[in-house]
Amino acid sequence: MKLIALACVMTALLVAPIQAQEPTDVTLVRLIANPETFDGKLIRVIGFLRLEFEGNVLYLHREDYENAILGDGIWVDVTLVIKKQSATLNMNYVLLEGIFSAGERGHLGMWSGTIKQVRRAQLWRAVKN
Repeated sequence: MKLIALACVMTALLVAPIQAQEPTDVTLVRLIANPETFDGKLIRVIGFLRLEFEGNVLYLHREDYENAILGDGIWVDVTLVIKKQSATLNMNYVLLEGIFSAGERGHLGMWSGTIKQVRRAQLWRAVKN
């Protein structure tokens, strides 16, 4: 009887549909204020993206980048997803999905964490000059 029950459980596990992990929607403010809460989690966040040498950062606002307000940003590991769209994404508001790491703080440890393994990057709103 136990063997049959075990076989049923094993079969159910093998045929159960695998669900893709859904990201946690979070504001950049919450991410910066409480990085440990989101450590290791798949997140979705919107912010102003600047891609440059030693400065791939998602800022709270464009003005934070323009005025070098370093505390209002999260380091972004540039993946192939971002590289393919860098001309469109750079210097615009974007939506990013990736794994957040509170312990990795980017170039010279100046940031509030890192978004790694970015699996989705899309233009949210283009900035008008």
